[in-house]
Amino acid sequence: MKAVIGLGNPGERYARTRHNLGRMAVRAFLERLPPLSPHEHDFSVVYRTDQTLIVEPLVYMNLSGVAVGEICQRYALPPHDLLIVYDDYSLPFGRLRAKAKGGAGGHHGMESIIEALQTEEIPRLRLGIGSEQPLRELSDYVLAPFSEEEAQHLPEFLARAAAAIECFVQHGIEAVMNRFNVR
Repeated sequence: MKAVIGLGNPGERYARTRHNLGRMAVRAFLERLPPLSPHEHDFSVVYRTDQTLIVEPLVYMNLSGVAVGEICQRYALPPHDLLIVYDDYSLPFGRLRAKAKGGAGGHHGMESIIEALQTEEIPRLRLGIGSEQPLRELSDYVLAPFSEEEAQHLPEFLARAAAAIECFVQHGIEAVMNRFNVR
């Protein structure tokens, strides 16, 4: 069993913001599957196939470790069977970068998960939201809606992210890194 977890913030206010890109990618992956019934737990909503849990945390980004810890405990999943999908400002918009392990890179959602699981050996798919424009405040940027130009490219970006998630489910993180970590 593997779990794919799309990070974001709950609520309609954040639904189409850059910080919810991980959640949007997981939903794009869900659209590739036959309809699944959601199961709500204390801190997340889970969709289940024979081999995969697709998870949307119901907590705010900075508390993602609470939801991920719940899923790992409830389903007896080791961290290396997870794929955490989230936005990353350090990558240009539209770039995908998969890693088998590593630090949080300043991302508070990943910091929370690493702290909760007590390991950095957690596969992740980072989705670029970076901008060439200088920023005054990163939190204002990540919590803002996509620009018109970004919104035009968003469907193709989400389709590639969904393909990367599917690759993880079928072949593992190494295959995702080999196939999707290209410029």
